[in-house]
Amino acid sequence: MADRERESESSSHSEACLAGNKMSGPVDSNACAPEGIRVTYIGHATLLLEIGGKRVLTDPNFDPALARVLRRVAPPGVAIDKLPVLDAVLVTHAHADHLSFTSLATLPQTVPVFAPGPVRQWLRAAGYKQAQAINPGDALKLGNLTIHATAAEHRGNRYGFDQWRSAANMYLLKAPDMACFFAGDTGLTETTHRMVETILHPADRRLDLALLPIGHAPWWKPRFRRGHLSSDDALTLFERLGARYLIPYHWGTFHHFSAGPFDAIDCLRSSLEQHPRREDVKVLEPGMTFAL
Repeated sequence: MADRERESESSSHSEACLAGNKMSGPVDSNACAPEGIRVTYIGHATLLLEIGGKRVLTDPNFDPALARVLRRVAPPGVAIDKLPVLDAVLVTHAHADHLSFTSLATLPQTVPVFAPGPVRQWLRAAGYKQAQAINPGDALKLGNLTIHATAAEHRGNRYGFDQWRSAANMYLLKAPDMACFFAGDTGLTETTHRMVETILHPADRRLDLALLPIGHAPWWKPRFRRGHLSSDDALTLFERLGARYLIPYHWGTFHHFSAGPFDAIDCLRSSLEQHPRREDVKVLEPGMTFAL
C-alpha cells in the first residue's frame, strides 16, 4: 500500500500543476482575503474554505484511524494545530468520518460549530456549547458570507435506535463575488441541485465551485448509491449544478471495509479521460490548495 500511496501522490500533483490554476502549499495565518475563494484539501471530507473574507472548516476529522481500525493512509494536509484562525466549523451529519469528537475537542471552543438541529442538540449535551443549529431552509450570515442549508439524501444514523441523529445537510456558501457548494454525503436525486438553482440562478449567478464526495462500492453493495455519490454520479451532479469547477473529496484518506482508499479516484480518473470537462475537475492531494 505504501508504494500505491506514493504513486498516487506523484500523479495527482502532476495533474494539478498541468491544470494551470493557482495552487499553493501551507496555509498562512494572515487575514483571509475579502475576495476570491481558496480551498485546501485536508483529507476525507475535511476542507478549509476561505471565501467572503471568512475561514470555514468542514466536517472535521484529523484522527489517525476510524473506529481505531481503519487507519489513515495520508496525514492531514494541514495539522490541526497548524490551522489558521477559523470563523466557523460546518458539520453535515453525525457519522464518525465526518464528525470526530477528538478533533472537535482540539479546535478552539470559541469557534461556532454549525450542524443540523438534532446533531447540535447532541453536541450541546456532550459539552460543546458553541454548537448552533442550521436546518434545511435556514440561512445564516457571517459578515459578507451567507451559508444556506438544505437536506442531503443521506442518513446520519448507523443503527435503528439512533434515528434521532439521522439528519444530514448540504451547504451553499455565497459571498458577493463567489459561491461554493459543499455536499457532505448525499445520493443523487432529481432535486440534489435544486438549492443552487433556486438561490443563484434568479440573481443571474453561476456556481463557481462544487465540492462533491466520490465513493466506490463493490457489486455486492447495491444500496450504496442511495446515500452516496459514485464518481460518475459526481460528474452528473457537477453538470446539473452548472458549476465552473469540481473538486472531488472523500478519497485517499482512510481504509474502508468494502473499498480501498484510491478506488473512487481511480474510477473518476478513468471517466475523465474522455470527459468534455476534464480540465475543470481539480484533483487535490491533502495539503494542496485551489484558488480562484
